[in-house]
Amino acid sequence: MEYFNVEYLSEAAEFIENLDKKSKEKLLYIIDYAKQTKDPEVFKKLTGTNIWEFKILYRRIKYRLFAFWDNKRNSYVVCTHGIIKKTGKTPQKEINKAEKIRTIYLNKKL
Repeated sequence: MEYFNVEYLSEAAEFIENLDKKSKEKLLYIIDYAKQTKDPEVFKKLTGTNIWEFKILYRRIKYRLFAFWDNKRNSYVVCTHGIIKKTGKTPQKEINKAEKIRTIYLNKKL
């Protein structure tokens, strides 16, 4: 059973497409796993925001794919963009970018 569907905006799709084959496979596997399990180790809400992130560690590289829930469509998660994380803390500018994309996206849906 899948708990949600995933939509990839262009920047998120481009991020995934530009990964090497094994990293891409791992990321897509983790997304599929998260859809079926609601595991907070791989898909969690960022504190104090409306942004969620898919969290992937592969070959000691941290990948993050930012997303939000589309409240107009039942059980849809929209991925905004991704990063390769270099520090322990998620960069605030990436969270702000995801929030801005979310606002634009949801305003277009009105």
